[in-house]
Amino acid sequence: MSKTHNLGFPRIGADRELKKATEAFWQGKISQQDLEQTGKELRQRHWQLQADAGIELIPVGDFSNYDQLLDMSCLLGVVPPRFNWDGDTINLATYFAMARGEQHKDKTIAACEMTKWFDTNYHYLVPEVHSKQTFKLSFNKLFDDIAEARSAGFNSKAVIIGPLTWLWLAKVKNEDFNKLALLESLTEAYKTILLRLKQQQIEWLQIDEPILVLDLPEEWQTSFKTVYKQLQTSGLNILLTTYFGELGDNLKLACQLPVAGLHIDLVRGSNQLDEVIDNLVDNKILSLGVIDGRNIWRSDLDAILNTLNKAKKTLAERLWIAPSCSLLHVPIDLEQETKLDSEIKNWLAFATQKLDELNTLNQALNHGIEKAAPQLQLSRKAIQQRQQSSRIHHADVKHRVKTITETMLTRNKPFNERSKLQKQWLNLPAYPTTTIGSFPQTDSIRITRRTFKQGQINKEEYTRQMKKEIFHVVKEQEKLGLDVLVHGEPERNDMVEYFGELLNGFAFTEKAWVQSYGSRCVKPPIIYGDISRPEAMTVEWSCFAQSCTAKPMKGMLTGPVTILNWSFVRDDQPRAETAAQIALAL
Repeated sequence: MSKTHNLGFPRIGADRELKKATEAFWQGKISQQDLEQTGKELRQRHWQLQADAGIELIPVGDFSNYDQLLDMSCLLGVVPPRFNWDGDTINLATYFAMARGEQHKDKTIAACEMTKWFDTNYHYLVPEVHSKQTFKLSFNKLFDDIAEARSAGFNSKAVIIGPLTWLWLAKVKNEDFNKLALLESLTEAYKTILLRLKQQQIEWLQIDEPILVLDLPEEWQTSFKTVYKQLQTSGLNILLTTYFGELGDNLKLACQLPVAGLHIDLVRGSNQLDEVIDNLVDNKILSLGVIDGRNIWRSDLDAILNTLNKAKKTLAERLWIAPSCSLLHVPIDLEQETKLDSEIKNWLAFATQKLDELNTLNQALNHGIEKAAPQLQLSRKAIQQRQQSSRIHHADVKHRVKTITETMLTRNKPFNERSKLQKQWLNLPAYPTTTIGSFPQTDSIRITRRTFKQGQINKEEYTRQMKKEIFHVVKEQEKLGLDVLVHGEPERNDMVEYFGELLNGFAFTEKAWVQSYGSRCVKPPIIYGDISRPEAMTVEWSCFAQSCTAKPMKGMLTGPVTILNWSFVRDDQPRAETAAQIALAL
């Protein structure tokens, strides 16, 4: 019998309960006990949701009050010296200080650096290490959560970030030394973590090592062998988890490490399955990430089932199935979208629906197609409707992309000629001043936008108030003596959403929130079809802004690659095709 498991679940809550509680705690409106209670309620709810969906091994350790890398750093006792931590247990004050920084009367203590988690739109807090770095278990959250899940009766596996990935992502500040010099002491700390988990009677431990899909230097590849030879002595069943791509040159290494199981991403690395099976040793479990944890489209269950049935002939009971990566990167529940176009909604699957897809696959795999026939038929129908929908494909848009030529990609004049003409025309000083673009979205602007969307004011009144705001910011810039002005963008709700709402081929949700970092959540637009621009998007605002001043007024567009990467992108054509469509529309 194959087994289903999940790599991680969104933690913010269907109504962003964690965001709201965290920000209320920061503002002093609720107590730490209240915040912790919200976290407990969310964990219990999410564990139960996964259990109800037939997930046989539920992840514990994926829930975080801010960021999973920060949690791992705290578990290891890695706190930058500037926070004056006393070296004992890390409390919530120190935890949030690392995330947000601290403001004192006489100084500001900077937060830890934040950057993107591989090529996702999630941001993690970068660990900081130094040559005299020590490691000591200093944060009990993981062990407390495991005890909580055990007490509630859930069949769970622990989840942690692997030592090589944690160290790879760590940053050395103001020193020049090889981070790998810390690996021996770091491994000892991990061995202590595994011992604690063993004492808690954990059977399976998911260790995430996504750097195995990167091009790694030889010394890092060798380090994997050294570290996991030591970790396997714990007696725990380690599921080595990779995602966000193919294993590539690390394939044989990953397959031969002394662990009980290996997880691979078959969404981003669809061509690696046969080679992985050929190189898998010691009767290892092979977990296949077949449901896309990065995007929001329904899965083609028939195609996936065909792949799984072939794999099962070799693997038998050693086959596990899961999402490709943590479901952290998708919204929680499609059923909350009560106003989304019904046809488009039928093409989608959020985290809850992806677990249902996983359960359908498992039923068909273990008990035959007939057992899952109704769900498979619904999936087939939705896939077929999407493929045939006239709302997706537009011949004129595809023709425009095909007619892109090299001439269109090249400037008509070289830079030195353009620069000379621009200087003559603009007549700017040697070092002109300007700003990036947006001015603060004030409460007044937000209220005006909200009342307009609710139909309480008409378009004429909305436009009048936005133009009043533009006139104000233009005059403020003139007073300050800036040379190239901007209109402040009061009419733009979001740098991507604003343009998406004015383009064909985009859909928008009400409650499909995804965590970007900490308490920051976003609702990415959904690119479902060919993209075109039905009418002008910025001309009226720019013309009005220029009429307010004799100085040059700068127009502003969000670039096509940013719009692409900050959206849920259609998966039925190459991303380059979608990017070209956006570029042509802009």
